[in-house]
Amino acid sequence: MRILVISLFFVLVGCASYPLKNGFSPNDLERNEITNPYFSDTTKDYIYKTQVSAFDKNFGGILAIKKLGEEHHRLVFTTEMGNTIFDFTFKENEFIVNKILKELDRKILVNILKRDFLAMITQKAKIQKTYKKESKTLENGLILSKTHLFLTENGQLLKIIRIGNGREKVVITFDQISQNVANNILIAHKSIKLRIHLKAI
Repeated sequence: MRILVISLFFVLVGCASYPLKNGFSPNDLERNEITNPYFSDTTKDYIYKTQVSAFDKNFGGILAIKKLGEEHHRLVFTTEMGNTIFDFTFKENEFIVNKILKELDRKILVNILKRDFLAMITQKAKIQKTYKKESKTLENGLILSKTHLFLTENGQLLKIIRIGNGREKVVITFDQISQNVANNILIAHKSIKLRIHLKAI
């Protein structure tokens, strides 16, 4: 029991230390959840030219993202010739691998992709704490039991940061935003050599 309490203390302190180290101050909760406006339109097909840099290897293709319903997205990544690299379905609490290249079908890699893309497309997350710095807000929420910080400025979601031990683990940056579409997205891992760059086409 004592170990559990100590562990929980360090988790809470670690989560709080990142905003404080970056000049944010605790703020009263203004809302109970944050809404991610990207990938929220069921009438739209989100198509991105995608470059993946993983462990000194580079490859690219086309990533198509479609919202099929409430908490229901499908992501299909193909080569530019149309061959499927992976095909994932996220539906409520379910994650389905419809298809994946045999070379990529490794549990650790599939879990990394699952966490990254789920964080990117999750429409709503419950907020636990809020921090402020001038026009910027950091809101602390959970995705798959992992702490994520949602950075907004003047109400616009700019980054989703996964935190571990008070440090950045993964940063998802949304850029060139127009009409609730992020035309440029970068998923950057800090502890492993993995970067995924999406450019809308």
